[in-house]
Parts: sequence; C-alpha cells; structure tokens
Amino acid sequence: MDDRELILLREEKWLALRKKLKEQFTKAPDLNAILFLVGIRELGHIKKKFTKEEKQDLMHIATCSALSRSGYYQLQGLDQDGWPHWIATKKLPIMDLIEQEDFLKDHIIQYFEEIEY
Repeated sequence: MDDRELILLREEKWLALRKKLKEQFTKAPDLNAILFLVGIRELGHIKKKFTKEEKQDLMHIATCSALSRSGYYQLQGLDQDGWPHWIATKKLPIMDLIEQEDFLKDHIIQYFEEIEY
C-alpha cells in the first residue's frame, strides 16, 4: 500500500470512528474530545465535573495509552487517587504539527480497534 492509500484509509477509519461516536454522543467529536473520552475510559470513573487541569491530565493519559501500543509509553502505575501515570520508554519521532496529528489519529484508531469498539 502506498502513502496515498494509507492516508485515505486513515481518513476513512477516522471518519467512521467519529460517526460511530456521534451516534453515541449526538455530536461528532474532534481529536481533543476523543482524547478526553479515552482519558475518562482509562481513568475508569467519571465525575460530574472535571477541572481544567484534570481535563488536560485526561488527554495526557489518553495520549500515553494510545502511544503505548507502539512502545512509546509504559504504564508506571496508579497514584493514591487512582489516576494512571505513564513513563516515556522511547523518543517520539520529530514531526510537524500535521504529522503529529496523523500519528496520534493512527494510534487512536488502533486503540479503538483493540478494544473492539
């Protein structure tokens, strides 16, 4: 499969994921909203309201969890409040902003495929 075909496949899978999430939440989430949802799932419990810092932490948890599939992060454990903590295990490749977003989308798609969503 050439690069163009891979890009088209990613976009097709990304749109399908957003569509499926839209059916569940009534609005198609963007990348940040999907990271937030993954973060909540990884945390394992939901609160009525998260602080701004907690929302950022949830997105970080989601990013680490998604990238752990390629060995970039490893779960270190949970803190006293039950929040997961990750450690970087290898350096991320140098990428521009668009490449970073595509890289993250690929890993999020893989995450949802692995949990059979």
